[in-house]
Amino acid sequence: MGKQKFQKNKGKFKKDNFKGKGNSGEGGFRKSFGKAGFKDKPRFQENPELVDICDVSSDLAKQTIEVKGLVERVVQTGGPTVFMISDGTGTLGLKGFEGPGERAYPEIEEGDSVKAIVSIGEFNGELEGDIKKISKLSEKEHEGYLKKILDIQKERAKVEEIDFLVKSPILDKLKDNFFKAAMEIRLAIIQGRPIIVRHHNDTDGYSAGFALERAILPLILKEHSSDKAGWEFFLRAPCAAPFYEIDDSIRDAAQSLRNVAKFSNKMPLVVIADNGSSPEDLLGIKHGKVHGMEFIVIDHHFSDEDVITDEVLVHINPFLVGENGSAFSAGMLCTELARLINNVDNLEQIPAMAGFADRIDLENPAVMEDYLKIAKKQGYTKDLLHDISKVIDFVSAKVRFMEVREYMEAVFGEPREKQKALVGLLAPHIKKLEKKGLAISNANATTEEIGKTTLQIIDIDKTFPGFGFYPKPGMAVGMTHDDLQKTKGVTSLVSIGLMNTAITIRATDGANFSVHDLITFLNKKLPNAFVEGGGHKNAGSINFIPSKKDEVMAGLREFIGERKG
Repeated sequence: MGKQKFQKNKGKFKKDNFKGKGNSGEGGFRKSFGKAGFKDKPRFQENPELVDICDVSSDLAKQTIEVKGLVERVVQTGGPTVFMISDGTGTLGLKGFEGPGERAYPEIEEGDSVKAIVSIGEFNGELEGDIKKISKLSEKEHEGYLKKILDIQKERAKVEEIDFLVKSPILDKLKDNFFKAAMEIRLAIIQGRPIIVRHHNDTDGYSAGFALERAILPLILKEHSSDKAGWEFFLRAPCAAPFYEIDDSIRDAAQSLRNVAKFSNKMPLVVIADNGSSPEDLLGIKHGKVHGMEFIVIDHHFSDEDVITDEVLVHINPFLVGENGSAFSAGMLCTELARLINNVDNLEQIPAMAGFADRIDLENPAVMEDYLKIAKKQGYTKDLLHDISKVIDFVSAKVRFMEVREYMEAVFGEPREKQKALVGLLAPHIKKLEKKGLAISNANATTEEIGKTTLQIIDIDKTFPGFGFYPKPGMAVGMTHDDLQKTKGVTSLVSIGLMNTAITIRATDGANFSVHDLITFLNKKLPNAFVEGGGHKNAGSINFIPSKKDEVMAGLREFIGERKG
Protein backbone atom coordinates (compact mmCIF):
# COMPACT_ATOMS: atom_id res chain seq x y z
CA MET A 1 0.00 0.00 0.00
CA GLY A 2 1.04 3.64 -0.16
CA LYS A 3 3.77 4.86 2.14
CA GLN A 4 1.37 7.35 3.66
CA LYS A 5 -0.70 4.43 4.98
CA PHE A 6 2.00 2.07 6.12
CA GLN A 7 4.97 4.20 7.17
CA LYS A 8 7.21 2.22 9.49
CA ASN A 9 6.96 3.07 13.17
CA LYS A 10 10.50 3.95 14.16
CA GLY A 11 9.67 3.96 17.85
CA LYS A 12 8.84 1.03 20.10
CA PHE A 13 7.28 -1.69 17.97
CA LYS A 14 3.54 -2.13 18.37
CA LYS A 15 2.22 -5.68 18.41
CA ASP A 16 -1.03 -5.04 16.60
CA ASN A 17 -0.91 -7.02 13.37
CA PHE A 18 0.17 -10.50 14.46
CA LYS A 19 -1.12 -12.05 17.64
CA GLY A 20 1.01 -13.04 20.56
CA LYS A 21 4.63 -12.44 21.34
CA GLY A 22 6.86 -11.41 18.50
CA ASN A 23 4.87 -9.57 15.95
CA SER A 24 7.66 -8.52 13.69
CA GLY A 25 11.28 -7.65 13.95
CA GLU A 26 12.38 -4.11 13.28
CA GLY A 27 15.45 -5.58 11.58
CA GLY A 28 16.48 -4.50 8.13
CA PHE A 29 19.87 -4.82 6.52
CA ARG A 30 22.39 -2.46 5.00
CA LYS A 31 22.75 -2.82 1.26
CA SER A 32 25.87 -0.70 1.10
CA PHE A 33 28.50 0.10 3.69
CA GLY A 34 30.39 3.30 4.28
CA LYS A 35 33.90 3.48 5.63
CA ALA A 36 32.88 4.50 9.09
CA GLY A 37 30.27 1.92 10.15
CA PHE A 38 28.73 2.96 13.49
CA LYS A 39 30.11 6.22 14.77
CA ASP A 40 29.87 5.36 18.45
CA LYS A 41 30.98 1.81 19.21
CA PRO A 42 29.47 0.57 22.48
CA ARG A 43 31.71 -1.22 24.90
CA PHE A 44 31.79 -5.01 24.46
CA GLN A 45 29.81 -6.96 27.06
CA GLU A 46 30.73 -10.58 27.64
CA ASN A 47 27.29 -11.72 28.81
CA PRO A 48 24.68 -9.35 27.40
CA GLU A 49 20.93 -9.94 27.70
CA LEU A 50 19.31 -12.36 25.22
CA VAL A 51 16.61 -10.41 23.36
CA ASP A 52 13.85 -11.70 21.09
CA ILE A 53 14.02 -10.06 17.68
CA CYS A 54 10.49 -8.72 18.05
CA ASP A 55 11.76 -6.63 20.98
CA VAL A 56 14.66 -5.12 19.06
CA SER A 57 13.77 -1.48 18.54
CA SER A 58 15.40 1.92 18.25
CA ASP A 59 15.28 2.03 22.06
CA LEU A 60 18.21 -0.42 21.99
CA ALA A 61 20.35 1.71 19.67
CA LYS A 62 24.05 1.59 20.59
CA GLN A 63 23.41 -1.16 23.12
CA THR A 64 24.99 -4.59 23.05
CA ILE A 65 22.62 -7.57 23.16
CA GLU A 66 22.58 -11.27 22.35
CA VAL A 67 20.26 -12.68 19.68
CA LYS A 68 19.56 -16.17 18.37
CA GLY A 69 18.13 -17.09 15.01
CA LEU A 70 17.99 -19.23 11.92
CA VAL A 71 20.08 -17.84 9.05
CA GLU A 72 17.57 -17.39 6.23
CA ARG A 73 19.77 -15.45 3.82
CA VAL A 74 23.40 -14.48 3.43
CA VAL A 75 23.87 -11.30 1.37
CA GLN A 76 27.35 -10.25 0.29
CA THR A 77 27.41 -6.52 -0.39
CA GLY A 78 30.26 -4.36 -1.62
CA GLY A 79 31.05 -3.78 2.03
CA PRO A 80 29.85 -6.12 4.79
CA THR A 81 28.35 -9.59 4.74
CA VAL A 82 24.76 -9.47 5.98
CA PHE A 83 23.16 -12.46 7.69
CA MET A 84 19.36 -12.26 7.76
CA ILE A 85 18.24 -14.24 10.83
CA SER A 86 14.80 -15.09 12.18
CA ASP A 87 13.89 -16.38 15.62
CA GLY A 88 10.21 -16.86 14.82
CA THR A 89 9.27 -13.51 16.35
CA GLY A 90 10.81 -11.38 13.63
CA THR A 91 13.74 -10.85 11.27
CA LEU A 92 16.98 -8.95 11.81
CA GLY A 93 20.01 -8.31 9.64
CA LEU A 94 23.41 -8.99 11.27
CA LYS A 95 26.37 -7.25 9.68
CA GLY A 96 29.87 -8.73 9.67
CA PHE A 97 32.77 -6.82 8.12
CA GLU A 98 36.21 -8.21 7.23
CA GLY A 99 36.97 -5.93 4.30
CA PRO A 100 35.13 -4.33 1.35
CA GLY A 101 33.26 -7.11 -0.43
CA GLU A 102 35.03 -9.81 1.62
CA ARG A 103 32.94 -12.69 2.97
CA ALA A 104 32.78 -12.52 6.75
CA TYR A 105 32.36 -15.66 8.85
CA PRO A 106 32.48 -18.08 5.88
CA GLU A 107 31.71 -21.01 8.16
CA ILE A 108 28.15 -19.71 8.64
CA GLU A 109 25.72 -20.54 5.84
CA GLU A 110 22.01 -20.37 5.10
CA GLY A 111 20.09 -22.88 7.20
CA ASP A 112 22.43 -22.68 10.20
CA SER A 113 21.19 -21.62 13.61
CA VAL A 114 23.40 -19.06 15.32
CA LYS A 115 23.78 -17.02 18.46
CA ALA A 116 25.44 -13.66 18.23
CA ILE A 117 26.48 -10.74 20.37
CA VAL A 118 25.71 -7.55 18.45
CA SER A 119 25.45 -3.83 18.89
CA ILE A 120 22.24 -2.33 17.57
CA GLY A 121 22.37 0.49 15.07
CA GLU A 122 20.27 2.02 12.34
CA PHE A 123 21.03 2.65 8.69
CA ASN A 124 18.62 4.20 6.17
CA GLY A 125 15.78 3.80 8.65
CA GLU A 126 16.35 0.06 9.17
CA LEU A 127 17.72 -1.53 12.34
CA GLU A 128 20.65 -3.93 12.13
CA GLY A 129 23.08 -5.67 14.42
CA ASP A 130 26.82 -5.12 14.16
CA ILE A 131 28.38 -8.50 14.95
CA LYS A 132 30.85 -8.63 17.84
CA LYS A 133 30.80 -12.40 18.23
CA ILE A 134 28.87 -15.13 16.40
CA SER A 135 28.81 -18.92 16.52
CA LYS A 136 26.72 -21.81 15.20
CA LEU A 137 24.55 -23.89 17.49
CA SER A 138 25.42 -27.57 17.81
CA GLU A 139 23.53 -30.05 15.66
CA LYS A 140 21.39 -31.13 18.61
CA GLU A 141 20.69 -27.52 19.62
CA HIS A 142 19.92 -26.68 15.98
CA GLU A 143 17.24 -29.40 15.71
CA GLY A 144 15.54 -28.28 18.91
CA TYR A 145 15.76 -24.63 17.91
CA LEU A 146 14.10 -25.26 14.53
CA LYS A 147 11.14 -26.86 16.29
CA LYS A 148 10.93 -23.94 18.71
CA ILE A 149 10.92 -21.42 15.84
CA LEU A 150 8.19 -23.32 13.99
CA ASP A 151 6.03 -23.48 17.14
CA ILE A 152 6.42 -19.72 17.62
CA GLN A 153 5.58 -19.04 13.97
CA LYS A 154 2.47 -21.21 14.05
CA GLU A 155 1.29 -19.53 17.23
CA ARG A 156 1.74 -16.11 15.66
CA ALA A 157 -0.05 -17.22 12.50
CA LYS A 158 -3.22 -18.22 14.34
CA VAL A 159 -6.32 -16.43 13.07
CA GLU A 160 -8.44 -14.29 15.32
CA GLU A 161 -12.04 -15.50 15.53
CA ILE A 162 -14.24 -12.82 13.95
CA ASP A 163 -17.65 -12.99 12.31
CA PHE A 164 -18.12 -12.76 8.57
CA LEU A 165 -19.46 -9.44 7.32
CA VAL A 166 -22.77 -11.10 6.41
CA LYS A 167 -24.63 -14.20 7.49
CA SER A 168 -24.72 -16.97 4.90
CA PRO A 169 -24.84 -20.77 5.04
CA ILE A 170 -22.36 -20.82 2.16
CA LEU A 171 -19.77 -18.92 4.21
CA ASP A 172 -20.49 -21.10 7.22
CA LYS A 173 -19.84 -24.28 5.22
CA LEU A 174 -16.54 -22.83 3.99
CA LYS A 175 -15.48 -21.43 7.38
CA ASP A 176 -12.77 -24.02 8.13
CA ASN A 177 -11.24 -23.47 4.69
CA PHE A 178 -11.26 -19.71 5.21
CA PHE A 179 -9.44 -20.02 8.53
CA LYS A 180 -6.89 -22.47 7.13
CA ALA A 181 -6.17 -20.23 4.13
CA ALA A 182 -5.75 -17.18 6.37
CA MET A 183 -3.38 -19.10 8.64
CA GLU A 184 -1.28 -20.37 5.72
CA ILE A 185 -0.95 -16.85 4.29
CA ARG A 186 0.00 -15.38 7.66
CA LEU A 187 2.52 -18.18 8.20
CA ALA A 188 4.10 -17.52 4.79
CA ILE A 189 4.54 -13.85 5.71
CA ILE A 190 6.10 -14.73 9.07
CA GLN A 191 8.45 -17.24 7.42
CA GLY A 192 9.61 -14.67 4.88
CA ARG A 193 8.10 -16.40 1.86
CA PRO A 194 7.12 -14.17 -1.08
CA ILE A 195 3.43 -14.13 -1.95
CA ILE A 196 2.08 -13.91 -5.50
CA VAL A 197 -1.60 -13.11 -5.99
CA ARG A 198 -2.94 -14.06 -9.43
CA HIS A 199 -6.46 -13.01 -10.39
CA HIS A 200 -8.87 -12.72 -13.30
CA ASN A 201 -8.61 -9.55 -15.39
CA ASP A 202 -12.03 -8.02 -14.61
CA THR A 203 -13.70 -6.06 -11.82
CA ASP A 204 -14.42 -9.11 -9.69
CA GLY A 205 -10.90 -10.44 -10.15
CA TYR A 206 -9.32 -7.08 -9.35
CA SER A 207 -11.57 -6.73 -6.31
CA ALA A 208 -10.44 -10.15 -5.10
CA GLY A 209 -6.78 -9.35 -5.69
CA PHE A 210 -6.93 -5.89 -4.15
CA ALA A 211 -8.72 -7.12 -1.00
CA LEU A 212 -5.94 -9.66 -0.44
CA GLU A 213 -3.25 -7.07 -1.22
CA ARG A 214 -4.83 -4.62 1.22
CA ALA A 215 -4.58 -7.19 4.01
CA ILE A 216 -1.23 -8.80 3.18
CA LEU A 217 1.03 -5.83 2.40
CA PRO A 218 0.91 -4.18 5.85
CA LEU A 219 1.90 -7.47 7.48
CA ILE A 220 4.85 -7.88 5.10
CA LEU A 221 6.02 -4.33 5.81
CA LYS A 222 5.71 -4.91 9.55
CA GLU A 223 7.49 -8.26 9.43
CA HIS A 224 10.49 -6.89 7.56
CA SER A 225 10.30 -3.29 8.84
CA SER A 226 11.13 -2.00 5.38
CA ASP A 227 9.06 -0.23 2.74
CA LYS A 228 11.08 -2.10 0.11
CA ALA A 229 9.80 -5.44 1.40
CA GLY A 230 6.43 -4.75 -0.20
CA TRP A 231 8.10 -5.08 -3.60
CA GLU A 232 10.46 -7.90 -2.74
CA PHE A 233 7.92 -10.17 -1.05
CA PHE A 234 4.63 -9.42 -2.82
CA LEU A 235 3.34 -9.43 -6.39
CA ARG A 236 -0.22 -9.11 -7.64
CA ALA A 237 -0.87 -9.65 -11.33
CA PRO A 238 -3.90 -10.51 -13.49
CA CYS A 239 -4.00 -13.72 -15.50
CA ALA A 240 -4.03 -13.48 -19.28
CA ALA A 241 -6.59 -16.29 -19.55
CA PRO A 242 -9.61 -17.08 -17.33
CA PHE A 243 -7.49 -19.70 -15.59
CA TYR A 244 -3.94 -20.08 -14.22
CA GLU A 245 -2.40 -21.23 -17.45
CA ILE A 246 1.02 -22.75 -17.94
CA ASP A 247 2.32 -19.42 -19.30
CA ASP A 248 1.55 -17.74 -15.95
CA SER A 249 3.11 -20.61 -14.04
CA ILE A 250 6.32 -20.58 -16.08
CA ARG A 251 6.70 -16.82 -15.65
CA ASP A 252 6.07 -17.02 -11.90
CA ALA A 253 8.46 -19.95 -11.46
CA ALA A 254 11.20 -18.44 -13.62
CA GLN A 255 11.14 -15.10 -11.80
CA SER A 256 10.99 -16.80 -8.40
CA LEU A 257 13.90 -19.13 -9.19
CA ARG A 258 15.90 -16.09 -10.28
CA ASN A 259 15.15 -14.38 -6.96
CA VAL A 260 16.19 -17.53 -5.09
CA ALA A 261 19.52 -17.59 -6.93
CA LYS A 262 20.15 -13.84 -6.80
CA PHE A 263 18.71 -12.82 -3.42
CA SER A 264 18.39 -16.15 -1.54
CA ASN A 265 14.60 -15.72 -1.47
CA LYS A 266 12.31 -18.64 -0.76
CA MET A 267 9.93 -20.02 -3.36
CA PRO A 268 6.55 -18.27 -3.15
CA LEU A 269 3.07 -19.05 -1.98
CA VAL A 270 0.76 -18.35 -4.95
CA VAL A 271 -2.84 -17.32 -4.23
CA ILE A 272 -5.12 -17.73 -7.26
CA ALA A 273 -8.34 -15.70 -7.05
CA ASP A 274 -11.38 -15.79 -9.36
CA ASN A 275 -9.60 -18.60 -11.24
CA GLY A 276 -8.02 -21.86 -10.22
CA SER A 277 -10.78 -24.45 -9.81
CA SER A 278 -10.93 -25.99 -13.27
CA PRO A 279 -8.99 -28.82 -14.94
CA GLU A 280 -7.41 -26.10 -17.12
CA ASP A 281 -5.65 -24.78 -13.99
CA LEU A 282 -4.16 -28.14 -13.06
CA LEU A 283 -1.08 -28.11 -15.31
CA GLY A 284 0.03 -24.66 -14.18
CA ILE A 285 -0.39 -25.58 -10.52
CA LYS A 286 1.46 -28.88 -10.88
CA HIS A 287 4.25 -27.15 -12.79
CA GLY A 288 4.68 -24.61 -10.01
CA LYS A 289 4.81 -27.35 -7.39
CA VAL A 290 7.69 -29.02 -9.24
CA HIS A 291 9.72 -25.87 -8.51
CA GLY A 292 8.69 -25.66 -4.85
CA MET A 293 5.79 -23.23 -5.14
CA GLU A 294 2.64 -23.79 -3.06
CA PHE A 295 -0.90 -22.71 -3.90
CA ILE A 296 -4.17 -21.50 -2.40
CA VAL A 297 -7.24 -21.16 -4.63
CA ILE A 298 -10.26 -18.91 -3.97
CA ASP A 299 -12.78 -19.21 -6.79
CA HIS A 300 -16.50 -19.39 -7.47
CA HIS A 301 -16.60 -21.00 -10.91
CA PHE A 302 -18.09 -24.46 -11.27
CA SER A 303 -16.14 -27.51 -12.39
CA ASP A 304 -17.58 -30.93 -13.23
CA GLU A 305 -14.89 -32.55 -11.12
CA ASP A 306 -12.59 -31.35 -8.39
CA VAL A 307 -9.04 -32.03 -9.55
CA ILE A 308 -7.53 -29.10 -7.64
CA THR A 309 -8.08 -29.66 -3.91
CA ASP A 310 -5.51 -32.44 -3.57
CA GLU A 311 -2.87 -30.28 -5.28
CA VAL A 312 -3.16 -27.13 -3.15
CA LEU A 313 -2.87 -26.10 0.49
CA VAL A 314 -6.45 -24.81 0.57
CA HIS A 315 -9.25 -24.66 -1.99
CA ILE A 316 -12.20 -22.33 -1.35
CA ASN A 317 -15.17 -22.59 -3.71
CA PRO A 318 -18.92 -22.86 -3.01
CA PHE A 319 -19.29 -25.81 -5.40
CA LEU A 320 -17.01 -27.86 -3.13
CA VAL A 321 -19.72 -27.77 -0.44
CA GLY A 322 -22.64 -28.34 -2.79
CA GLU A 323 -23.49 -24.65 -3.21
CA ASN A 324 -23.94 -22.38 -6.23
CA GLY A 325 -20.87 -20.33 -7.13
CA SER A 326 -23.13 -17.72 -8.72
CA ALA A 327 -24.31 -16.80 -5.21
CA PHE A 328 -20.91 -15.39 -4.20
CA SER A 329 -18.30 -13.67 -6.33
CA ALA A 330 -14.55 -14.04 -5.84
CA GLY A 331 -14.30 -10.44 -4.63
CA MET A 332 -16.85 -11.20 -1.92
CA LEU A 333 -15.04 -14.39 -0.86
CA CYS A 334 -11.60 -12.76 -0.89
CA THR A 335 -12.78 -9.81 1.18
CA GLU A 336 -14.02 -12.20 3.85
CA LEU A 337 -10.67 -14.00 3.71
CA ALA A 338 -8.73 -10.73 3.80
CA ARG A 339 -10.45 -9.71 7.04
CA LEU A 340 -9.26 -12.94 8.66
CA ILE A 341 -5.70 -12.36 7.44
CA ASN A 342 -5.59 -8.77 8.69
CA ASN A 343 -8.73 -6.83 9.56
CA VAL A 344 -7.80 -3.47 8.05
CA ASP A 345 -9.90 -0.55 6.81
CA ASN A 346 -11.13 0.14 3.27
CA LEU A 347 -12.40 -3.38 2.60
CA GLU A 348 -16.08 -3.14 3.50
CA GLN A 349 -17.27 -1.64 0.20
CA ILE A 350 -15.50 -4.20 -2.01
CA PRO A 351 -17.97 -7.14 -1.69
CA ALA A 352 -20.93 -5.08 -2.87
CA MET A 353 -19.00 -3.65 -5.82
CA ALA A 354 -17.64 -7.06 -6.86
CA GLY A 355 -21.04 -8.66 -6.42
CA PHE A 356 -22.83 -6.15 -8.62
CA ALA A 357 -20.08 -6.44 -11.24
CA ASP A 358 -20.61 -10.22 -11.37
CA ARG A 359 -24.42 -9.95 -11.10
CA ILE A 360 -24.64 -11.80 -7.83
CA ASP A 361 -27.71 -9.70 -7.02
CA LEU A 362 -29.65 -11.86 -9.49
CA GLU A 363 -28.73 -15.08 -7.66
CA ASN A 364 -28.34 -13.95 -4.05
CA PRO A 365 -30.23 -10.68 -3.54
CA ALA A 366 -30.47 -10.97 0.25
CA VAL A 367 -26.70 -11.19 0.78
CA MET A 368 -26.11 -8.44 -1.77
CA GLU A 369 -28.49 -6.16 0.11
CA ASP A 370 -26.55 -6.83 3.32
CA TYR A 371 -23.23 -6.03 1.64
CA LEU A 372 -24.72 -2.88 0.10
CA LYS A 373 -25.85 -1.65 3.54
CA ILE A 374 -22.26 -2.06 4.76
CA ALA A 375 -20.91 -0.16 1.74
CA LYS A 376 -23.38 2.68 2.26
CA LYS A 377 -22.04 3.17 5.78
CA GLN A 378 -18.67 3.84 4.15
CA GLY A 379 -20.22 6.44 1.84
CA TYR A 380 -20.63 4.20 -1.23
CA THR A 381 -24.01 4.24 -2.98
CA LYS A 382 -25.07 1.57 -5.46
CA ASP A 383 -24.59 4.00 -8.36
CA LEU A 384 -21.10 4.94 -7.16
CA LEU A 385 -20.13 1.27 -6.84
CA HIS A 386 -21.33 0.65 -10.41
CA ASP A 387 -19.28 3.63 -11.63
CA ILE A 388 -16.14 2.44 -9.82
CA SER A 389 -16.72 -1.00 -11.30
CA LYS A 390 -16.84 0.50 -14.79
CA VAL A 391 -13.58 2.34 -14.17
CA ILE A 392 -11.86 -0.83 -12.94
CA ASP A 393 -13.02 -2.80 -15.96
CA PHE A 394 -11.98 -0.01 -18.32
CA VAL A 395 -8.56 0.37 -16.72
CA SER A 396 -8.02 -3.41 -16.73
CA ALA A 397 -8.58 -3.39 -20.51
CA LYS A 398 -5.96 -0.69 -20.96
CA VAL A 399 -3.20 -1.82 -18.60
CA ARG A 400 -3.86 -5.47 -19.52
CA PHE A 401 -1.42 -7.55 -17.47
CA MET A 402 0.79 -4.90 -15.85
CA GLU A 403 0.94 -4.74 -12.06
CA VAL A 404 0.02 -0.98 -11.69
CA ARG A 405 -0.20 -1.29 -7.91
CA GLU A 406 -0.31 2.41 -7.05
CA TYR A 407 -2.83 3.20 -9.78
CA MET A 408 -5.24 0.51 -8.58
CA GLU A 409 -4.87 1.77 -5.02
CA ALA A 410 -6.29 5.09 -6.18
CA VAL A 411 -9.13 3.43 -8.08
CA PHE A 412 -10.06 1.46 -4.95
CA GLY A 413 -10.02 4.54 -2.72
CA GLU A 414 -6.47 5.03 -1.49
CA PRO A 415 -6.95 7.96 -1.13
CA ARG A 416 -10.70 8.53 -1.41
CA GLU A 417 -10.26 12.03 -2.85
CA LYS A 418 -8.35 10.73 -5.86
CA GLN A 419 -10.83 7.90 -6.35
CA LYS A 420 -13.66 10.43 -6.47
CA ALA A 421 -11.79 12.55 -9.02
CA LEU A 422 -10.94 9.54 -11.21
CA VAL A 423 -14.48 8.21 -11.21
CA GLY A 424 -15.90 11.66 -11.89
CA LEU A 425 -13.59 12.04 -14.87
CA LEU A 426 -13.67 8.56 -16.39
CA ALA A 427 -17.17 7.22 -15.68
CA PRO A 428 -18.96 9.61 -18.10
CA HIS A 429 -16.39 8.80 -20.82
CA ILE A 430 -16.82 5.05 -20.25
CA LYS A 431 -20.61 5.31 -20.42
CA LYS A 432 -20.31 6.99 -23.82
CA LEU A 433 -18.07 4.17 -25.02
CA GLU A 434 -20.54 1.59 -23.74
CA LYS A 435 -23.43 3.36 -25.46
CA LYS A 436 -21.46 3.35 -28.71
CA GLY A 437 -20.51 -0.32 -28.23
CA LEU A 438 -24.14 -1.32 -27.64
CA ALA A 439 -25.24 0.58 -30.76
CA ILE A 440 -22.58 -1.19 -32.83
CA SER A 441 -23.60 -4.57 -31.38
CA ASN A 442 -27.30 -4.05 -31.97
CA ALA A 443 -26.68 -2.90 -35.54
CA ASN A 444 -24.74 -6.05 -36.35
CA ALA A 445 -26.44 -8.69 -34.21
CA THR A 446 -28.59 -11.35 -35.86
CA THR A 447 -31.25 -13.50 -34.26
CA GLU A 448 -32.82 -16.84 -35.08
CA GLU A 449 -35.39 -19.01 -33.39
CA ILE A 450 -34.46 -22.53 -32.28
CA GLY A 451 -37.59 -24.06 -30.81
CA LYS A 452 -38.73 -21.72 -28.07
CA THR A 453 -35.28 -20.18 -27.64
CA THR A 454 -33.88 -17.12 -29.40
CA LEU A 455 -30.24 -17.36 -30.43
CA GLN A 456 -28.58 -13.94 -30.81
CA ILE A 457 -25.24 -13.87 -32.64
CA ILE A 458 -22.64 -11.09 -32.75
CA ASP A 459 -19.68 -11.77 -35.02
CA ILE A 460 -17.02 -10.06 -32.92
CA ASP A 461 -14.27 -10.08 -35.56
CA LYS A 462 -16.53 -8.43 -38.15
CA THR A 463 -18.32 -6.07 -35.75
CA PHE A 464 -15.66 -4.36 -33.62
CA PRO A 465 -12.44 -2.58 -34.64
CA GLY A 466 -10.23 -5.05 -32.76
CA PHE A 467 -7.41 -4.68 -30.24
CA GLY A 468 -7.92 -1.87 -27.70
CA PHE A 469 -11.61 -1.35 -28.42
CA TYR A 470 -13.84 -0.88 -25.40
CA PRO A 471 -16.18 -2.47 -24.36
CA LYS A 472 -14.41 -5.83 -24.46
CA PRO A 473 -16.19 -8.66 -26.35
CA GLY A 474 -17.57 -10.34 -23.24
CA MET A 475 -19.03 -7.09 -21.97
CA ALA A 476 -20.46 -6.23 -25.39
CA VAL A 477 -22.26 -9.57 -25.55
CA GLY A 478 -23.63 -9.08 -22.04
CA MET A 479 -24.90 -5.60 -22.83
CA THR A 480 -26.59 -6.75 -26.04
CA HIS A 481 -28.03 -9.77 -24.22
CA ASP A 482 -29.60 -7.55 -21.56
CA ASP A 483 -30.85 -5.03 -24.12
CA LEU A 484 -32.78 -7.61 -26.15
CA GLN A 485 -34.53 -8.85 -23.03
CA LYS A 486 -35.40 -5.29 -22.04
CA THR A 487 -36.55 -4.00 -25.43
CA LYS A 488 -38.18 -7.14 -26.86
CA GLY A 489 -39.21 -8.96 -23.71
CA VAL A 490 -37.34 -12.13 -24.75
CA THR A 491 -37.15 -14.57 -21.83
CA SER A 492 -35.63 -17.67 -23.44
CA LEU A 493 -32.44 -16.21 -24.89
CA VAL A 494 -28.90 -17.32 -25.66
CA SER A 495 -26.53 -14.58 -26.84
CA ILE A 496 -23.08 -15.35 -28.21
CA GLY A 497 -20.04 -13.41 -29.32
CA LEU A 498 -18.54 -15.42 -32.16
CA MET A 499 -14.80 -15.31 -32.87
CA ASN A 500 -12.53 -17.38 -35.04
CA THR A 501 -11.45 -19.67 -32.21
CA ALA A 502 -13.83 -18.83 -29.35
CA ILE A 503 -17.43 -18.13 -28.36
CA THR A 504 -18.50 -15.94 -25.44
CA ILE A 505 -21.90 -16.97 -24.09
CA ARG A 506 -24.71 -15.44 -22.03
CA ALA A 507 -28.04 -17.19 -21.42
CA THR A 508 -31.25 -16.64 -19.48
CA ASP A 509 -32.69 -19.15 -17.02
CA GLY A 510 -35.60 -19.58 -19.41
CA ALA A 511 -33.28 -21.04 -22.04
CA ASN A 512 -32.40 -23.99 -19.80
CA PHE A 513 -28.81 -23.58 -20.89
CA SER A 514 -25.55 -24.82 -19.35
CA VAL A 515 -22.05 -23.86 -20.47
CA HIS A 516 -20.65 -27.00 -18.84
CA ASP A 517 -23.17 -29.30 -20.53
CA LEU A 518 -22.44 -27.60 -23.86
CA ILE A 519 -18.73 -28.36 -23.53
CA THR A 520 -19.48 -32.00 -22.73
CA PHE A 521 -21.89 -32.22 -25.66
CA LEU A 522 -19.46 -30.69 -28.16
CA ASN A 523 -16.54 -32.82 -27.06
CA LYS A 524 -18.62 -35.96 -27.50
CA LYS A 525 -19.97 -34.86 -30.87
CA LEU A 526 -16.87 -33.08 -32.21
CA PRO A 527 -13.81 -34.58 -30.52
CA ASN A 528 -11.50 -33.14 -33.17
CA ALA A 529 -12.67 -29.60 -32.40
CA PHE A 530 -10.83 -29.81 -29.06
CA VAL A 531 -13.40 -27.68 -27.25
CA GLU A 532 -12.34 -26.25 -23.89
CA GLY A 533 -13.79 -23.57 -21.66
CA GLY A 534 -15.71 -22.85 -18.52
CA GLY A 535 -17.58 -20.28 -16.47
CA HIS A 536 -20.96 -20.37 -14.78
CA LYS A 537 -24.11 -22.17 -15.91
CA ASN A 538 -25.47 -19.20 -17.89
CA ALA A 539 -22.26 -17.30 -18.62
CA GLY A 540 -18.91 -18.46 -19.89
CA SER A 541 -16.77 -19.07 -22.93
CA ILE A 542 -15.45 -21.91 -25.05
CA ASN A 543 -12.38 -22.27 -27.27
CA PHE A 544 -11.86 -24.52 -30.28
CA ILE A 545 -9.61 -24.87 -33.31
CA PRO A 546 -10.46 -22.46 -36.15
CA SER A 547 -11.11 -25.12 -38.82
CA LYS A 548 -14.05 -26.42 -36.75
CA LYS A 549 -15.79 -23.10 -36.25
CA ASP A 550 -18.78 -23.92 -38.52
CA GLU A 551 -19.17 -27.39 -37.01
CA VAL A 552 -19.06 -25.97 -33.49
CA MET A 553 -21.80 -23.48 -34.40
CA ALA A 554 -23.92 -26.31 -35.84
CA GLY A 555 -23.33 -28.26 -32.63
CA LEU A 556 -24.35 -25.25 -30.54
CA ARG A 557 -27.62 -24.92 -32.45
CA GLU A 558 -28.32 -28.64 -32.01
CA PHE A 559 -27.58 -28.39 -28.29
CA ILE A 560 -29.99 -25.46 -27.85
CA GLY A 561 -32.69 -27.32 -29.77
CA GLU A 562 -32.39 -30.37 -27.53
CA ARG A 563 -32.58 -28.34 -24.29
CA LYS A 564 -36.28 -27.50 -24.76
CA GLY A 565 -35.95 -24.03 -23.40
